[in-house]
Amino acid sequence: MSVFSSPVRVYIEDTDAGGIVYYVNYLKFMERSRTEFLRSFGYDKPAILDGGLLLVVHSAQINYRRPARLDDLLNVTTQIHRLARTYIEFQQRVLRGEELMCEGIIRIACVDNESMKPNALPASMHQQLNQFCHS
Repeated sequence: MSVFSSPVRVYIEDTDAGGIVYYVNYLKFMERSRTEFLRSFGYDKPAILDGGLLLVVHSAQINYRRPARLDDLLNVTTQIHRLARTYIEFQQRVLRGEELMCEGIIRIACVDNESMKPNALPASMHQQLNQFCHS
């Protein structure tokens, strides 16, 4: 399975009073990497799809391993863990060099913008992502 990677520098705004990355900011780093991953497929506004569809976070399972600190250069990896008809599960890791800082499984659901009910991913998107899963 292919892995997409994004660099992230830790700025003071990302840290708490102790100078370590505030826990919720790992989710922001992961969001940016997923966005850039989808952007690499040509989706310039990845959360908003044609036909009145949205991609929304359904669930997040996060494990914090080590604290990142101010000015650390991190690498956020994104790969598809599972691709279903109505959602994508991403496996994501935040690393400092080879050291694992945080990891998670994030499920992104496709929903109708009006009803907010689950909807099938657009066929072209599903096909593109499916190829990435198996490359």
